[in-house]
Amino acid sequence: MKETYRSALLNLTESPKYTDLSRWRLRVKEGAQTWHYLTEEEAKTWPQTAADRYFLGLPSDAPELPKAKTPIEAAKYGFEFYKRLQTEDGHWAGEIWRFLVPGLIISYYITATPVPDHQRLEIIRYLLNRTHPDDGGWGLHIEGHSTVFITALTYVALRILGLGADHPALIKARGTLHRMGGATGAPAWGKFWLCTMGLYEWEGMNPVPPEVWVLPNWLPIHPCKWWVQNRMVYLPMGYIYAKTLRPEPTALNWNAQRNNIAKEDLYIPHTRLMDFINEILVYYMKLPLSVNKLCQYALDATVDLIRMEDENTFFLDIGPVNKVLNWLVCFYHYGKESREFKEHVRRNADFRWLGPEGMMMNGTNGSQLWDTAFVAQACCEAGFAHEAKNIPAMQKALKFLDDCQIKRNVPDMDKCYRHVSLGAWPFSTRDQGYTVSDCTAEGLKSVLQLQKLSQMPKLVNDDRLKQAVDVLLTMQNEDGGFASYERIRGPQWLEWFNTAEVFGDIMIEHSYPECTTAVLLGLSSFKMTFPDYRRAEIEEVSRKAVQYIRKKQRPDGSWFGSWAICFTYAALFSLDSLASVGDTYETCEHSRRGCDFLISKQQADGGWGELYKSCETGVYCQHPQSQVVQTAWACLALMSAKYPHKEPIKRGIELIMSRQQANGEWLQEGIEGVFNRNCMISYPNYKFSFTIWALESAFLKRCHFDTDRWVAAGKPEDIEPYIKGPCPHHHGVLPGESGHKDVFRHLAHTVTIIKLPFRDFTGTYVMHCHKMEHEDNDMMNPWETVKNKDDPKACIDYVSD
Repeated sequence: MKETYRSALLNLTESPKYTDLSRWRLRVKEGAQTWHYLTEEEAKTWPQTAADRYFLGLPSDAPELPKAKTPIEAAKYGFEFYKRLQTEDGHWAGEIWRFLVPGLIISYYITATPVPDHQRLEIIRYLLNRTHPDDGGWGLHIEGHSTVFITALTYVALRILGLGADHPALIKARGTLHRMGGATGAPAWGKFWLCTMGLYEWEGMNPVPPEVWVLPNWLPIHPCKWWVQNRMVYLPMGYIYAKTLRPEPTALNWNAQRNNIAKEDLYIPHTRLMDFINEILVYYMKLPLSVNKLCQYALDATVDLIRMEDENTFFLDIGPVNKVLNWLVCFYHYGKESREFKEHVRRNADFRWLGPEGMMMNGTNGSQLWDTAFVAQACCEAGFAHEAKNIPAMQKALKFLDDCQIKRNVPDMDKCYRHVSLGAWPFSTRDQGYTVSDCTAEGLKSVLQLQKLSQMPKLVNDDRLKQAVDVLLTMQNEDGGFASYERIRGPQWLEWFNTAEVFGDIMIEHSYPECTTAVLLGLSSFKMTFPDYRRAEIEEVSRKAVQYIRKKQRPDGSWFGSWAICFTYAALFSLDSLASVGDTYETCEHSRRGCDFLISKQQADGGWGELYKSCETGVYCQHPQSQVVQTAWACLALMSAKYPHKEPIKRGIELIMSRQQANGEWLQEGIEGVFNRNCMISYPNYKFSFTIWALESAFLKRCHFDTDRWVAAGKPEDIEPYIKGPCPHHHGVLPGESGHKDVFRHLAHTVTIIKLPFRDFTGTYVMHCHKMEHEDNDMMNPWETVKNKDDPKACIDYVSD
C-alpha cells in the first residue's frame, strides 16, 4: 500500500529543528489546559507568564530569597514561588504522564488527520528525550525498563511523525525490539494498536467481543461490574475488534502469537480459565459479521454507550486511552465530517502537555482539582492563606473549586452505568465530570477551610456542600473502605480475567486506604460545620472506615498504597485516619506499629525515599536517594500520630529545608504516583503542596479533653491521660490558626497545643485570656522559655512544655 500520510513520507535520518519555546503559551478556561504556538507578532502582544516559562523549563525571573531560618518561613517561601504558577482561572496546572502518545499519533494516522507541525516537532523531541538511556527503547513509564509494548508503538509513532528507519534513535530502538523478540511479543493493548494500523493480524490477538455488553446486567461478568477505567477502554475496543480491519496476508501463524507476551512486558499472566475461554471465543468470532445478528446488535449497543460517554464528558471521556479509541469509533461510524469526529479532534488539545522535554499526552486532561485542593488546604493550615498578599491566590482557588464542582447527574445515568455525580468533585475538571471519592472529599475540605476565612466570599452554598456529603455516603463498600469512582460492583474472582497483562487490580474496583482516609476526614470536617446533617449516618460510615484502616494494616505495621509510592503514601493517609479518632502512638498499637515501620525506613540523611518497585512487588524497596515528597509524607504521618520522639521528624524537616532552592522552589526528583501497580505517574505539584504542608504541620493542634473524667479524678495536674487525641479536620486546626500564632481560640473540652518562634529569646513570656470571667482563674499565665542546648538551631527549638 502506498504511503500518503504527509509526515510519514519525510523519512528523516537526522532529528529536525524543534520549535522556539519562547512562542508557546498556556491558555486556561474553566480548568481546560491547552498550549498554543504563536507567530512572532502574536507573541509580542501575548507575553509569557511565569508559569509558562516554568513549565517549559525556561529561565525563571523569581527573586532570590533569604535562607529560611524556620520551617514556617521555608513554607512561606515555597508558596511565594508556587503561587507564581497559579493559572488565571485559579488552579495549578501540570503534567500527569503515562504511556499514551503512540495511541494518539496512530489515531491521527488512521483518520488521516494531520498533526500540526509545531506539535509534531515537540512530540518527536519528547519521545527522543524519553528513550531509555542504555538500550534506546521505551518503557511503560519514564523510570521503567524498555518493553515491547511501548517500544514497538513508539517506533511506529516516530515513523508516522517523520523519522526514517535509518535515524540513529530508531536503529537503536529496533535492535532493542528485536532483542526482546519483536513486536509479536507485545501484550494485548499493543497487539490491538498494531492491528488497527494493519501491521498485525487480528487473529493474533485474543478476542474482544462486544457481545458482553448485551449480556443481562445481573450477571457478575457483565462489564458494568468492571472497574470503570477498564470497561470504558474495552467498550470501543470491542467495536473496533468486531470491524476487523485486515492487513496484507502473511505466512505467519498468527494464532500462535495470541499468548506470546515478552517477559519484559508480562506483569499479570493469564489464568488457565482465561486461556480456555479465549479458545472458545476465537471460534465464535470466526462467524462473519454479516450473519452474526448478536454481534450486530451488540455493535449498536456499544455505539450508543460510546455516544453517551462522549456527550456526558464533552468529548473528554474518562481518560486518554478510551478518548482516542472513541475518536476512532466516531471516525468509522459517523465519518470525518460529523460533529462527533470534529469535537474529538478539538478536545485532543486538552490532553497535550508541553514540558521541558517536549510535548506529551497527559494521563487525564489534567489533575487540576486534585492539586488545587491540596495546596489550598496546605496554605490554610500553614496559617498564611489569610495574609493580605495571599488572599488573591486563595480567592482564585476558591473560585476554581466552586466552578469545578459537578452540578448535575448525567442523563441516562443508569443506562450508561454511571455513579451519582451531583455535588461531587472530579479529578480534573467539571467537563470531564466523573465522580471520584477522594477528590470529592478533598474538594469539600478545601472549600470548608477557605470559606471560613473572613476575607473569602461564600461561593459554595450549604446545599451544595451537603450534596457532596450525600455523594460520599453512597460510596462506602461492604468492607468499610472506599474505592475510586464507585462502589465495588463485581466479585474478586473477576481479576482472574485480567486481559491487559501489564496492569494489576484492573478488573474491578477495590477499597483503598488513601480514598478511605480522604472521605473519613472530609466527613469529619463537614461535621464540624454541620453537626446535625445526617450525623448518625456519617458517624456510622466513619466507624466502619476506621475499622477498615485497622484491618488493612500488615503485620509489619505498613499499609499498601495504590495511588502513589507506596507504603509511605499509604502511611500518610492511614495514620491520619487513626489520629482523627484519637488513635495515636501513645494510645493505639495500630498507630504505634505504623510509626515504627516508617521510622525503620528513614535513611541516613534524615529523609525517606521509596522506589516505585514497591508498587510492583508489594515489598518496600528503598530508593537510592531520599525524596522530598516522600519525606514530607513520612513527617506528616508521624506528626499526625503524635510520634513522641522529635529527632526523626526534625531530621526530615531539615532535609526538606536543605533541598529548597534560593527562589523558594523544590526541584523534581523521583516519580511519585502509580496506576494499577505497574505504571508510574508523575505528580510534579506534590513537591510543593506536601512540602509546604509538612513544614507547617506541627505548629498547632487541638485535642479532645475528657473533662468529666478529669473532674471525677480530682483535677490532677497530669492531664495527659485525659487527652483523647487530635480533633478531626487535621487536628482541629481552624482556618487562620496554623503556623506561628500567639492568638488562638481555646474551645470547650479541648486542649490546645501551640508552638511559637522565640528565636534567641529566653526568659518569661506571658500568655493571657481575653475572657473577663477568667480574671480570677489563670487569666494570665507565665511561660518560662529555655534554649535547647543540644541543638542551637532556632528553627528547630521548642518551647519548654
